Amino acid sequence: MSQGILSGMRVIEGSAFVAAPLGGMTLAQLGADVIRFDPIGGGLDYSRWPVTKSGESLFWAGLNKGKRSIQLDIRKPEAQALVRALLTKSGPDGGLFLTNFPAKGWLSFDSLSESRDDLIYVNIVGDRKGGSEVDYTVNPAVGFAEITGDGSDLAPTNHVLPAWDNITGQMAATALLAAERHRRLTGKGQYISLALKDVALATAGHLGNIAEAMLVDEPREKSGNYLYGAFGKDFLTSTGHRFMVVALTSKQWQALVTATELAPPLQAYCDAEQVDLTSEGTRYEHRAQIETMLAPWFMQRTGAEVTTILKEHNVCFGPYQSFKSLISHDEDCSIANPLFEYVDQPGIGKYLVPASPIRFTASSNIGALKAPMLGEHTEQILAEDLGLASHQIAQLFDQKVVA
Repeated sequence: MSQGILSGMRVIEGSAFVAAPLGGMTLAQLGADVIRFDPIGGGLDYSRWPVTKSGESLFWAGLNKGKRSIQLDIRKPEAQALVRALLTKSGPDGGLFLTNFPAKGWLSFDSLSESRDDLIYVNIVGDRKGGSEVDYTVNPAVGFAEITGDGSDLAPTNHVLPAWDNITGQMAATALLAAERHRRLTGKGQYISLALKDVALATAGHLGNIAEAMLVDEPREKSGNYLYGAFGKDFLTSTGHRFMVVALTSKQWQALVTATELAPPLQAYCDAEQVDLTSEGTRYEHRAQIETMLAPWFMQRTGAEVTTILKEHNVCFGPYQSFKSLISHDEDCSIANPLFEYVDQPGIGKYLVPASPIRFTASSNIGALKAPMLGEHTEQILAEDLGLASHQIAQLFDQKVVA
């Protein structure tokens, strides 16, 4: 197996939920040696859904690919000493900690940095004051739920994708790599705090939502399946297939008009209303009328016909499909795509597993990796990473410090 661009880097991970495990997995898929420590029997996310019929967590397997696992009773001082030893082990590629556990007591930065003064400690927290937050509390709090869903529905709409967890996990990996570069240049470690709510707030600012709320009198309306600010909408075909069509740019708009032979009625509409639909904003303002003109074209054709015509004209579009349809019909979600391989995950079975979507051209890319069994590497880590003798390891097992 190729080693990957981060080969040699060793990261210790103490985590649960999504963001921290995803951050560690991102690094592991690039070649870092990520050692995840868990309490005996598994942590808070060890049984999280989705699960197999036998109850094995596909969630846990998905977020821990490529890591090594040590299982220990972190309530015991002996187990805490083992984690500390892993975290503070000497060497230029060690001393890296990624966690969303509270940075308190024996796991505080001050405590751990006593043994290694160049320790890099990335701590994911709920909000900047240390409060408890998860994706499903942050999303409604920062306003996105209020502009999601059908405009006729007064109730807010939550999003099934934990977007802030995913972005925070990627930012945690970025923060660790940035701090590691700083340490190589200066020799100094540091504590880094990354708040889930701050990530969501920053994104709202980056996308203009906060500025819009301050500077525009009218609040943002719910736009349902319309693309906000330009033209995009879902359309149903005669065979029941549904497609999302997007015309954000002028080129995309012209491609859609040409493919659907909509130019004559559109020109008549523009002349009558004295509007110019080459403007993104104008297309959004007249979205309902454009939809009315486009809908018959889709309904008069099968899904296969629509796919063929839109592809021929380079229209920006995509089908609505379930995860089942995705794996059955989409070549991109198959081994035809170098992203995927079949991996036989112990305790679960054989299924498609993605590698890192980052593809390097001047360094090695790693294929899809399996997740460890809980505690699979406990003995190896104790012997090889910490250098303990066999009788010491046996004693730790006998005392149920490790498992």
